[in-house]
Amino acid sequence: MVKTIQETHILISTFTFLTALFLQILSNLANDYGDSIHGADNEMRKGPSRSVQAGHISPKQMKIAIIIFCALALFSGLFLLYLARPIIGDSASMALLATGIISIIAAIAYTNGKRPYGYAGLGDISVFIFFGLVSVLGTQYLQTARINFIAIDLAIAYGLLSVGVLNLNNMRDIGSDSLAGKKSIPVRIGLRNAKLYHYFLLLSALICFLLAAFHLKLSAWVIPAFSFIIGINLFMAIKVKDEVAFDPLLKWLSLSTLLLSFILFLAI
Repeated sequence: MVKTIQETHILISTFTFLTALFLQILSNLANDYGDSIHGADNEMRKGPSRSVQAGHISPKQMKIAIIIFCALALFSGLFLLYLARPIIGDSASMALLATGIISIIAAIAYTNGKRPYGYAGLGDISVFIFFGLVSVLGTQYLQTARINFIAIDLAIAYGLLSVGVLNLNNMRDIGSDSLAGKKSIPVRIGLRNAKLYHYFLLLSALICFLLAAFHLKLSAWVIPAFSFIIGINLFMAIKVKDEVAFDPLLKWLSLSTLLLSFILFLAI
């Protein structure tokens, strides 16, 4: 039976979500393995214990898990492109396939290999590109075969918030990362400047969300809602005095990003 356009788009949405989920899990597993191998997960680390570090799983078992989620992300992505090919065409499908493969490599190479780029302080750029630009713009293109101003604006916003999550993680781990030679942004510029950088990320994201609200002519309640949610995260970050206290902010900012998405969904 030939699928309707609506059915096809639902399947595209489903496999877009699954592919992103597999890539996120892959990134977390690879990060756990890489940091344990390179020594960033040491006794000075302030955050929750990692699986390899705590001995819950062996490095060999983690490698197997990484391979499994590499395969899941690849097969899910291939089926996603198969579904979207009638909409986006062959050339775009090949370009997105290349982007997907690069995403898998980037997820692994962040903390793995002889020269992991996360240890050179390039994690922020990578997160902005893959969790912001690629994820948002790719999602719209798979559905519509086009990219508009709103998608670019929101891609920047979500990229900035994703970098904010990483920056909180790196501020929390500044001591252990410095000891392991991991030159994250906070290690390079110091904790005080890293906090200022964090404020810049959140305020810039808020500006992007407000631009989207104005451009889309959303209801009047949306702008105060955006401002309140991001404002809470700013206030909490300003109040932090100890590295350990950054850890709860990771969950708050992640949940806030999800809540912002839900508000957009309701308002549009």
